[in-house]
Amino acid sequence: MAISLIAVLLTLLLSRSLPELIRWRDFSWLHAWQARIGPQSTSALGLLLTLGLPVLFCALLQVALQYVLFGLASLVFAIAALFYCWGPRDLDRDIEAVVKAPDSERRLAAAQDLSPDQQTEALVFESQALVQAAFQSALKRWFGVLLWFVIFGAAGALLYRLTQLLAYGREFAREQSSAQHSAAERLAQILDWGPSHLVVLALALASDFDAVFRTWRDYHAAHKQGYFTLDLGFLDAIARASVNADVEAGDGYAEDVHSPLTQLDDAHLLLHRVLIIALAVIAIMALTGWMTWR
Repeated sequence: MAISLIAVLLTLLLSRSLPELIRWRDFSWLHAWQARIGPQSTSALGLLLTLGLPVLFCALLQVALQYVLFGLASLVFAIAALFYCWGPRDLDRDIEAVVKAPDSERRLAAAQDLSPDQQTEALVFESQALVQAAFQSALKRWFGVLLWFVIFGAAGALLYRLTQLLAYGREFAREQSSAQHSAAERLAQILDWGPSHLVVLALALASDFDAVFRTWRDYHAAHKQGYFTLDLGFLDAIARASVNADVEAGDGYAEDVHSPLTQLDDAHLLLHRVLIIALAVIAIMALTGWMTWR
């Protein structure tokens, strides 16, 4: 079986069964690296160096390990790199903390951990806001890094995670000029474009196809920017429509289909379905020999 598929499965297993390992997802070295870039840190060249050199080193190491110990070294490196770039927080545990919170005050506090990195205001405890936050966080914690790992291996995963940190991490933005930060945000949007569309495609299979297609078409018709714009707001609209359709078709298992907790719980279920579809596609690609980066 392909190294990439094994790495993904083990990353999911480790993240779920050994949550204490999450503390190793430490990117504090990026601060020191930004400082070392020095005078170039506020220029376009600075962004290229900040991202490019670590990713290049990772790619060279990935290639060098490919034939060491019959590929075992490459497998270990792929698992370590993907686990490092995954998350960094555990989305399953964050959603469960909201759903299982004993009172409204602790529920609202737990919900703040669902906020995507780029969101500066507090997350309100409403169905639409919670569903959107869950899907945006899944895009940035799971599906974005997963796609670029599948395409480019460990180097792709590192490129995605570093770009997200530079674009949306407040502690890293302080070291950048406004032009450099804008460039990082644009690159982050470019890297999110493919994963967001693949999530939508998987949602069409995992939820209500008609609701997904209708919402996708109506969103682009209303905004009149074409289908290849970097405006990824369609994911929020489709996430809401998918969850609404899924909850309403749930055979009455929920007393209040508009409850924030009901909607968040169903969003969690849909995200797992999307992840299963993604893993199935990766397995098919691996078995048919399409994935040859290692």
